[in-house]
This record gives sequence, C-alpha cells and structure tokens, in this order.
Amino acid sequence: MWYYEKKTQYPVRIRKPDPRMAINILTQYGGPNGELAASLRYLSQRFSMPTKETKAILNDIGTEELAHLEIIGSMIHQLTDGVPPKELEKLHVDTFYSIHGSGVYPSDSNGVPFTAAYIESMSDPIANLNEDLAAEEKARATYDYLLRLADDPDVIDPLRFLREREVVHYQRFGEALRIVQETMGKKKFY
Repeated sequence: MWYYEKKTQYPVRIRKPDPRMAINILTQYGGPNGELAASLRYLSQRFSMPTKETKAILNDIGTEELAHLEIIGSMIHQLTDGVPPKELEKLHVDTFYSIHGSGVYPSDSNGVPFTAAYIESMSDPIANLNEDLAAEEKARATYDYLLRLADDPDVIDPLRFLREREVVHYQRFGEALRIVQETMGKKKFY
C-alpha cells in the first residue's frame, strides 16, 4: 500500500481538439504496448522478484504507469471534448463514437479492446525483467511514432515526457536485472 498525493505528474492542457490524434493516442491507453498493460504487468510480476529492492522497482514503475494512464486518458478526453458527431464522421472516427460516445475506453487505435493477453507474468524473475525491458522499448517506439504524427505543441509536450519516462523505466529494469542476476548467482551456504 502507499499514500496517494493528489498532484498531477505532468499537466495536460490541450486547447485544440483533434479526434484523429486522440484515436492514434488511444493505443497507449489500452493497446498491447500501452500504459494499462504495462502497469498490470509490473504490478503482477513484482511478487516473483527475489529482493525487496527489485520488488520496489517493479512496484514504483507499475504505479507510475497508472499515472501515465491518467495522462493519456486526459489527452484523449481533451482532444475529443465537444467535437460534434458530424466532425467525427468526416475524420472517420465515428465508429468509435458510435460505441463509446466521447468516453475513454481501453482499446488500441484500431478499436481492439484491452485484453489480459497483453500481460506476461511468470515465476522466473529474469524472464519477467527481459519482458519488461522489451515492453519499455516497444512503448518508447510507439511514442516515437505518435510524435511523428503530432503537430500540436500541446500534444507533443506530454508525449515527449512519456517517451522520456519509458527510457528511464528501461534503465531501471536493467538495474533490476543486474541485481537479480547477482542475487541468483550467489552460492547458498546452509
């Protein structure tokens, strides 16, 4: 358990609606390489970590990913808020609207709903951490793709912040992998 401080990790203030970009960003909400999958993956895998330090790393990153989910949800909401259905139809994002209205729903940008199949968790901490390293690289690559599609500074800024955090998470998982390998490589004296 932890204490929750009601402070936004990174404020989102998008002034210009852009439903097309919202649909693209949706993949980081409920897609296979998105924030929801990452948070659930790490918070599930922490139980198999052999040291308090590596458990804490997965707990910290998993919790931060939940904050990123809030950032992405805020972006999607602000990019679609108040856009009339006819405008959505012109942009070919009306099929999402016809199911969810302007709600933020966990799916990828193709409308494929979130599934627990995106989450991998084993009892092998080395396998889990290698999975986590790959997941952070895929998320970083996805943010790179989204940044190439974005032209609004209000959208670019939080995407850059989130991309940078993926790099930091990758480094922290590398640190956790080193700790686990050292711990598991020690001889046990009974």
